[in-house]
Amino acid sequence: MKKVYMDHAATTPVREEVLEVMLPYFDGTFGNASSVHTFGQEARRAVDAARETVATCIGADPTEIYFTSGGTEANNMAIKGVARAYEKKGKYIISSKIEHPAVLNCYQELEHRGFSASYLPVDEAGLVDPASLQEAITTDTTLVSVMLANNETGTVQPVAELASVARKNGTVFHTDAVQALGKIPVDVNELDVDLLTISAHKIYGPKGVGALFIRKGARVAPLLHGGHHERNRRAGTENAPGIIGLAKSVDLACRELPIEPARLAALRDRLEQGIMERIDLVQTNGSVTDRLPNLLNIRFEFVEGEPLLIGLDMQGVAVSTGSACTSGSLQPSHVLRAMGVPPAKAQQSVRFSLGRTNTEPDVDYVLEVLPRLVERLRRISPFYAEVSGSEGKAR
Repeated sequence: MKKVYMDHAATTPVREEVLEVMLPYFDGTFGNASSVHTFGQEARRAVDAARETVATCIGADPTEIYFTSGGTEANNMAIKGVARAYEKKGKYIISSKIEHPAVLNCYQELEHRGFSASYLPVDEAGLVDPASLQEAITTDTTLVSVMLANNETGTVQPVAELASVARKNGTVFHTDAVQALGKIPVDVNELDVDLLTISAHKIYGPKGVGALFIRKGARVAPLLHGGHHERNRRAGTENAPGIIGLAKSVDLACRELPIEPARLAALRDRLEQGIMERIDLVQTNGSVTDRLPNLLNIRFEFVEGEPLLIGLDMQGVAVSTGSACTSGSLQPSHVLRAMGVPPAKAQQSVRFSLGRTNTEPDVDYVLEVLPRLVERLRRISPFYAEVSGSEGKAR
């Protein structure tokens, strides 16, 4: 049976080039990067070089890059760190309704600790209107966090415009760019953000390592306390192999920006058009213009997403019904609900996220097995039977 992995928004396989540069730092060059002896200094030089690589890719200064254990820690560090650092100015923070749980749960934790939070709405395409931020922001707003690209729908937010509103009001702006990096250009100066989160395992790097960009001058209270690592902002012995793997994956992703996103967009369009041509009663979720090139979230009327996912898996096709971090939840997607999709319809949605290993034959295989599976699942739906019986064929 053919195997097709189309869940790259959840995680990606480690590239051979990435694994190759990591391996020496597990054994031969294993020193602690904070040690003063030769073993440690060899690791320090590699970590510093990795910091420069990441900084170059996103237009930052190396001193503005801080390594973390992943996107979740980086988001926690940014949000809780800024909130605590600017607490004397105010305790009002703003985000959007479609953020990743790593952001939303940080905000909810801060609310439990006495902060006040607002969550900006989105339109039916999943876009935040900068005017809504201008309306919500106040003189005591200390932080705004809006993701660059949504992990469920792929919708790309107008972050530069949103950050401009925040800057004019003297408010720190953070963006979660975990899904965006490697798919669209990410430059901290063009975006004009104060903090930006990235993660290695979304771009063919190792799990358990990420980075946070903190613009010079932005105040961030430490999340972890211990040694003087990461210039006193993130205690803990540096994960040298992971950091080096992160840097290599970032470098490869940035070098391939002129070619790979366009290839993925062509595959995504082939998949989307094929589904539309072969299956009735389908609807794309999210923007069809402002979106990532590799992600397609699509709704199949009268078909629950979970059995569709399981059916595809039995045919060797891996997809998801939304964020991997909400896997197992019986609740409909908070992202789709924020876009105005009714709960029942939100649960009829599936996310296809393509990557560098996918090819046209992969797409064609999905288009071969998917229509039959949708038809079979619809036949056992009493609601579909009512519609098809009364109209001859549901359209």
